[in-house]
Amino acid sequence: MSGEPEQQKHDPSAHEQMMDSEKHVQRNPHPDFKSVESTRPPWTPNTTFAFTQTAAPTWKPGQGGNDAGASLQHNHIDIDPYAEGRPAVSNYKLLISAIIPRPIGFLSMRSKDGRSTNLAPFSYTQLVNHDPPVFIVGFAGGLGQAKDSLRNLLESGECVINIVSEHYIEAANATAVNAPYGVSEWALTGLTPAGCKDVKASRVKEAIFSIEGKLMETKEFESRATPGKKTGVLAIIEGVRFWAREDAINEDRNIINPAILRPMSRLGGITYGRLTEGIELPRPDWDEMRKEAEPEGLVKEKLDSQ
Repeated sequence: MSGEPEQQKHDPSAHEQMMDSEKHVQRNPHPDFKSVESTRPPWTPNTTFAFTQTAAPTWKPGQGGNDAGASLQHNHIDIDPYAEGRPAVSNYKLLISAIIPRPIGFLSMRSKDGRSTNLAPFSYTQLVNHDPPVFIVGFAGGLGQAKDSLRNLLESGECVINIVSEHYIEAANATAVNAPYGVSEWALTGLTPAGCKDVKASRVKEAIFSIEGKLMETKEFESRATPGKKTGVLAIIEGVRFWAREDAINEDRNIINPAILRPMSRLGGITYGRLTEGIELPRPDWDEMRKEAEPEGLVKEKLDSQ
């Protein structure tokens, strides 16, 4: 679409490996998802983003949790990630269900020769620095078995990180499909490529916020359970230009309105999160906090056991 080259996907053998992996992981817990979905309330398009009070607006230093100690009535179990008989996929499913919500890095890339493109979502994505702007993205597999997304990033050294919003979540999710070799995600989803200034890859025009990025470095990870097996690659990416939709950014160009961004986050399994409420908690100032903490005897010397 719009002159975009066809997506160059992984070779058939890698395609089969991905299919087998998806079957093995079993992210979808429903035998017939559409039947389950049909029993749920419909999407509420007019739900507006709103601020609420915190759960305990009168919280004082030393008070602890806001649940009156209810969480302390439960015991915990320890989990050895390398316990005998525990497959690595169990750690994967556990971690993606516990470390939530996670931002979705919707990456668009172009091969070094400009003949092929990629568009794919990555939930192992995060901002880690602002000067320079630095982002990290985690890719499954090793450098030697790099699929098209990682290969194009390595060869071209460029990408665009698009933030996923409510109004195109289905299209973004569709790019994770195990489509056959040669199928373009741009055409398959109907999303619109838009030009960039500092990288050759296209940004997603539907995205309210996008970051043009240049690859800084990568780090490859090796399995603890199966020494020698490469299991992942961390890509460190510098943001070199930002694109913000004009109605979503303030006059000073330094704040995006969450009520317009309406970001979607990744939860566990096949679950996504919708952001409809926010709270504001000012960062405490020590001179102010100590006025309440000292009379209660809460200002104590820090010990190694604390």
